[in-house]
Amino acid sequence: MKIAIYSQYYPEKSSNSFDELIDVLRKNAVDIFIEALFYKHISEDIKQLKSVHTFSELNETFDLLISVGGDGTILRAVTYVRDFSIPIVGINTGRLGFLATIQTNEIEAAIEHILNGNYKTSERTLLSVETNPENNTLIETNFALNEIAVSRKNTTSMIIVETHLNNEYLTSYWADGLIVSTPTGSTGYSLSCGGPVITPDTNSFVLTPIAPHNLNARPLVIPDDTTIQLKVDGREDQHLMSLDSRIVTLSNATLITIKKANFKVKMVELLDESFIDTLRKKMLWGEDKRN
Repeated sequence: MKIAIYSQYYPEKSSNSFDELIDVLRKNAVDIFIEALFYKHISEDIKQLKSVHTFSELNETFDLLISVGGDGTILRAVTYVRDFSIPIVGINTGRLGFLATIQTNEIEAAIEHILNGNYKTSERTLLSVETNPENNTLIETNFALNEIAVSRKNTTSMIIVETHLNNEYLTSYWADGLIVSTPTGSTGYSLSCGGPVITPDTNSFVLTPIAPHNLNARPLVIPDDTTIQLKVDGREDQHLMSLDSRIVTLSNATLITIKKANFKVKMVELLDESFIDTLRKKMLWGEDKRN
């Protein structure tokens, strides 16, 4: 079995989890490939192991990618997985962890189950974006798992986001920005701005304004086959567009077109896990004593 590991350099908690993960994989005679930048930070003892290699890019020959970190680490890992259909396993050494659901005290048991094929996958829809004029930094990674958002830059003034759905004018949001979220991203940035929680298998996107000044603006759930076009205006000549954790600067003359991506990513879940169970745990809905 050929397994990729992606992480970022964090202190003790992630390091301990990474070391435990390596031990479990070695016991199961797995070929281990560690992302090249993270590889620089691991111990020399691990680097000397014959089963340990590095990668800068992935391909269809990999069986799994294991992410060690929080949900943000998984979002960055997706830029390596792309459309290769490599299932992603998330070990949570971050905080909330809607995507990274394996806790640090469960690593050995969970990884053993997964290596033995005792898991299921949840397919997650992504967003893709095109800009006119074209932006060179988006050519290779023009997709996002959580959300694509436009927001103000270098100003405290609001921006105006003119929004069309399937070529029909919707409205112009006077706000700090606008989030276009997938169901996966509905528990992230969109949620913090008042957006709804959407289950991962729902065929929908949600438009969530960021601190809107037109107070009648509310989050809007739309079918995921909708083509969304955005045009930004404001006091500054430029604005920001984020694709999950990646940010680019765009001119206000740019026309932004957002659609459903033509591929999905697979998130690994243990057989006794479900999104509803994760939601109850992470949102503390089960803490109400009436439940």
